[in-house]
Amino acid sequence: MRGTRWAAVAAGVGALALLGTGCGSGGGGEKAGATSSAGFGRETAQAEIRTAVAGAGLPESDLPEPGAVSPTASAGTERERLARRFAACTAGWQYAGPVVDGARGRFDRTVAALVQEGWKAGNRQVEKLDEKGGTSADVTLKKRGWTLLARHHAPKTVMMDMVSFHATEDVCMKRFSERDMKLLFGDDKG
Repeated sequence: MRGTRWAAVAAGVGALALLGTGCGSGGGGEKAGATSSAGFGRETAQAEIRTAVAGAGLPESDLPEPGAVSPTASAGTERERLARRFAACTAGWQYAGPVVDGARGRFDRTVAALVQEGWKAGNRQVEKLDEKGGTSADVTLKKRGWTLLARHHAPKTVMMDMVSFHATEDVCMKRFSERDMKLLFGDDKG
């Protein structure tokens, strides 16, 4: 079970990396800066996440953020087109690297800052990862048609921290079929 959870975390980081590598733009009629609810859209969610992360003192991330919508969104393979559409529905920040001193406290301060911005926090789940004391903490937050998964994953067996704040626009995500999601995140290269 823990191996499956680790694979899901790694896949999430990989998906955000894929989305931020120049193909992070919407297709299929998505507009740059599209909003889900009266001025709250991807750019606003992204700015709130960046501000909360910086204020909590988390390190700068070398990993890409989801990109903006491109007018050439129809180019590329079907999987690339889906990745651009998916990026238009997401905002996020992530860090994966060497252990950060006080990472769990910084993670908690980031979540608290997001709550101050109006994100409603759901249940917090903390799970033991390994016999050496590694843990994973997850918190789901919601705001104006967006769902944000905040995660701090700190396995002691590999001595690293993975911290991510990944928000998705609920209505936008419902436009993806099960086939789309399998093609986007599966092994099929499209």
